[in-house]
Amino acid sequence: MASHIDLHSHSTVSDGLLTPSALVHHAVAQGVDVLALTDHDDVAGLDEAAQVAAEQGIEFIRGVEISVTWNRRTLHIVGLKIAKDCRPLMDGLAAIRQGRHVRAEAMAESLSRAGIADSLQGSYRFAGQGIIGRTHFARFLVEKGYAKDIRSVFKKYLVKGKPGYCEHRWADMADAIDWINQSGGIAVLAHPGRYDLGRTNMLKLLNEFREMGGRAIEVVTGSHSVDQYQHFAKLSHQFELMASKGSDYHGTGHNYIEMGRLPDLPDLCTPVWHDWPEFRQE
Repeated sequence: MASHIDLHSHSTVSDGLLTPSALVHHAVAQGVDVLALTDHDDVAGLDEAAQVAAEQGIEFIRGVEISVTWNRRTLHIVGLKIAKDCRPLMDGLAAIRQGRHVRAEAMAESLSRAGIADSLQGSYRFAGQGIIGRTHFARFLVEKGYAKDIRSVFKKYLVKGKPGYCEHRWADMADAIDWINQSGGIAVLAHPGRYDLGRTNMLKLLNEFREMGGRAIEVVTGSHSVDQYQHFAKLSHQFELMASKGSDYHGTGHNYIEMGRLPDLPDLCTPVWHDWPEFRQE
């Protein structure tokens, strides 16, 4: 069985710093054996990454991370092993990307009212040909000296009650899970420890996620603490959900943990890859 598995990462197609090709090379250099590219709301980098992974001799998993709204909160659902061309998924992602542009315009208008000009153009410069997101606005604000680093941005800007925040409705969680399932993929609740839901709402979320067809949660991920590994391992077992792990890698200085440094899943977990051909024992 492969020992270094990373099922959550980002390239320049969304808000990562490395191209899909460079991301795969970086993963190889860090000893990753199985890699999923899961860009936000876009799959444009998958073919390039898959080709380089084949050349480099590592297993590649086609993925995506979909932005959803649940109870007026923004959550992320990772789709693993998605099919190359699934029309409901492709159409759904296209609609989300269009919504991202509308949100970006509203964010720029809010920043303009706070005296920060040209943020839309500046943020699109960081986004390049990829989708636009809060991280690109954050990079613009750091460049212009409004904050010392990316994490500092989200204390002063782009969050609720601060300049640059824009409430936005993403895809319905049920729709996103359905798109992933129609593509033959596995719907995974990404980094649940980041949502600050409290126990009651977390249990409600996991129950609804499972009822909608979700099949796994990220237990070991870059933004989780060691205590959270154990906490979400127990919840995955309680709700009969498989467990995934991934660094959520975005690039040097923009990530919680380096690729290839994730610990094993707790013993209580059923790994999301437990029946994948890539992991079959001889």
